Amino acid sequence: MVFDANLSILYSDSPIPDIFISEYMPSLESDYVKVYIYCIFLSKHRKNLSSQDIAKKLELQTTRVKQALVMLEEMGLISRGDNENVLSMVDLKEKEIKKLYRAKTTSTPDEAALSNDRSKTRSRFISSINNAFFQGVMNPSWYTDIDAWFDKYQFEEDVMYALFKHCQDYKGLSRQYITKVADSWHSKNIRNSFDLDKYSIESQQLKDIRGKISKKLRKQGYLTEYEDAYVEKWVSEFRYDFEIIELALKRTTSAVNPSFEYINSILTDWHNKGYKTKEEILAAEGNKKAADAGKRTGVGKPAGRTSAAPQKGNFEQRKYDDEYFDKLYKDV
Repeated sequence: MVFDANLSILYSDSPIPDIFISEYMPSLESDYVKVYIYCIFLSKHRKNLSSQDIAKKLELQTTRVKQALVMLEEMGLISRGDNENVLSMVDLKEKEIKKLYRAKTTSTPDEAALSNDRSKTRSRFISSINNAFFQGVMNPSWYTDIDAWFDKYQFEEDVMYALFKHCQDYKGLSRQYITKVADSWHSKNIRNSFDLDKYSIESQQLKDIRGKISKKLRKQGYLTEYEDAYVEKWVSEFRYDFEIIELALKRTTSAVNPSFEYINSILTDWHNKGYKTKEEILAAEGNKKAADAGKRTGVGKPAGRTSAAPQKGNFEQRKYDDEYFDKLYKDV
């Protein structure tokens, strides 16, 4: 016996998991949220629609719908089976439960005691994260993520707290953004508060130089990702301050189409020649100008070479005595 509830759309509902609202929705663009909710509706009624059909229904561009589906798949909200045309909605509740409950591994009594002490310390710290940044309603899956980040990045507690504070102040507390920042800090060998303080000072210096460069070049808005990479290279790798960078900026006045590639070529040349200060660069350029001027004027030519005889005034002045002028007068 089969019971079939044949209800019209008027009486049906499409449940949205609270986990999606609290964990995924804040980092999604509004169009992507529309696509996700509509996909839940389609999967419940087993509808067969193409990207073009979804775009028409949601009044979006087809390319926008395709971008949304790619993003939803990357975030683990939908999945594709063996058939690329079949999309399945991921059960977010089951996904979170699997993250929370992992298989236990055996350990010695000493290891178990050490792990237990560490777990208590981390639990207290994660609770402080919950109260400070989530108003006491943090999703349980965050406990697992934070614990995994401690093991992966080897951050001390004050660095982990600073990580959450930084992300909250800039773009919000999404897992993707926190992971991106954590990867960046880890690549710069940040582990403790001393490393973080050093990085903060260098970051502020980089920010100040970036602003001065934009002002000198009269660039509106922020630098592009590639331009920013050049500036970080000049400051972090070459160890150049703004005085040296400004010398290179002044060289762009003679260029037809000045660009960051042109500025980078100048600074890279100075770096390869071992110039570390503004005075060294100016002295080297002064010596080069003097050498070029010497070549043009002939100063410093090798001995033994004689120049061509001048064509004007190349004769000896005659000398006349009184007798010559007396004789000339008598003849006249």
